[in-house]
Formats: sequence, structure tokens, C-alpha cells
Amino acid sequence: MRLKYGIIGVGAIGGFYGGRLANAGCDVHFLFHSEYKHVKEHGFQVDSVEGDFHLSDIFVYNNSFDMPKCDVVLVSLKSTQNHLLPQLLEPILHESSMVILIQNGLGLEAELALSFPQTTIVGGMAFICSSRVGLGHIQHKDYGSLNIGFYQHRNESVLTRFLEDCCCAGLTVTVADDLYSARWKKLVWNIPYNGLTVVLNATTEQIMRNSFSRQLVKELMEEVRAAALANGATIEESFILDMLNMTDEMRPYSPSMKLDWDNHRPLEIRSIYLNPIEEAKKIGCPMKKVEALSQILLSLSKNAELI
Repeated sequence: MRLKYGIIGVGAIGGFYGGRLANAGCDVHFLFHSEYKHVKEHGFQVDSVEGDFHLSDIFVYNNSFDMPKCDVVLVSLKSTQNHLLPQLLEPILHESSMVILIQNGLGLEAELALSFPQTTIVGGMAFICSSRVGLGHIQHKDYGSLNIGFYQHRNESVLTRFLEDCCCAGLTVTVADDLYSARWKKLVWNIPYNGLTVVLNATTEQIMRNSFSRQLVKELMEEVRAAALANGATIEESFILDMLNMTDEMRPYSPSMKLDWDNHRPLEIRSIYLNPIEEAKKIGCPMKKVEALSQILLSLSKNAELI
């Protein structure tokens, strides 16, 4: 039996992964908000370094109550909207559904588990350069792998079929044995680049080409790794150099927080900064530089009336 997919949050991430699955012939159902009418009339376009495609006949909805029950739900909403998840997910889940939170930050799965203690919950870390460039229009510039890990109620049968569908869609998906460590690893990249691109009004390339900002990136990464290790996570010593090298090779890129800032949207400060800072403080490992960056972002956001 084919898996039925639900995509909650059809932006740069959900649009790419959901679009690739739909383009491969999977049964995918997309929940839109402001773009619903446009996509229903004109379809959905993905421009990708791996091949462009257009979805002209897809299942689109503007209310989750109209959607069918789904076996796998990919959630790629901004974490600032996670308070909406209980009402969005309730109508489309059945007893064996698997929810994959493809979001940035720490503590996301635990928050969702409070509302859905019996549901299979999986964390997802997307390593991708992708952005929404217009109504129903995604531009995928680089990378695209997805790393997932179970948080509660491991469901091997659904996982196996999901991985098979991803393979058919040309998606690279790995399964982490340690979701907590995987979350911290993603923060090693997200914490410096998301915040600094906003504060410095720069792309990743511009930050890496400047010796002072490059050094600051490295110091922020070292703080995050130290806090992760103190909390019991596993991050290899070589990981920071790997992330720096990867960013050097990356096309000039504006991370999600920079795009949110430029488009006057709320910033994911809590999940990406405040939650990890709080986690580190609990075990006596403060991240002073990370906290300073978070306070600057909070000040900017308040001044811009974004939070």
C-alpha cells in the first residue's frame, strides 16, 4: 500500500521535499495558506540544480480538516508557528502516522509530544540551500540531504517505506541513531550563520571572506560544540572544520533567518538560540558569545516589532 503524505508548511523546505516526492509519483497532499489560490490555478514550480520541474496537478488545501488522514506528515513550518500544530495535525493523523519535524532548533520534538504523546515523532535536519522566490515557486541552489532521527515511538515499517519513496524521488535521507546530537550538530552551523547574516547584513560568502567575521563564526561554533558535549551530545572535533569548509564551497547564500528578516517575518530566536542557551545554562556551561548574539537579535526584532 502506498504511503499518503501531508506537507504542513510549503515553503523552501516543505516545497522542495514534498515537491520531489510528488514529482516521483507519491501521494502527496499540500496544506497552503496565502498561496493556496495561486497554486490551485497555476501549479507549483521548483527550480533545482538537480533539474527543474512543474507540478500542475497536485492535491492542495487551505484547511487541514479537508485533508485525508496521512501516514507521513512533513512539518516545515517556521518554529514561530508551532503553537498552531495541534489544530493543524489533529485532523490528518491516524494511530500509525509518523510526524517529521523538519525545523531548526532544539526542544521542538518535546514540545510536540506534549500534545501528541502516542504519535511517532521524528526530528529532521535539512542540509539544503533553498528559498521561496515567488508564489508557488521554489529555488533550490545547493545540497539537499535530510537527516532524521526518532524521538518517540519508533515505527520501522513506515520508516522503511518512507526511505524507499525518498530513494525513488532522488532524495538522500540518513537515519541518525542519536537525534539529540544531530540537533546540536545542526546548531553548530545555524547559530553563527543565521544570526550573523542578519546582524551584518551579509551572505555566508561575505562573512567567510572577512577574516574577523570568519573568526567569530569559528568561536561561536566552538561554544556550541562545548555546550553540546557538556550536555552529553557527540560532536567530533573535526566537525567545525568540516562545516567551515562546506560553507566555503557553498554558493553565496542567505539562511532562513536572514530571509525572514528581509521579509519582515518573525525570527526563530527561541528555538535556535534561547532553547540551547537555556539547556547549556542548566549544566553550568554558558555560551557567552551565543547569548550576546541572541540579545542583539532580540533587540533588533523588538525594534522592528517582529516579536
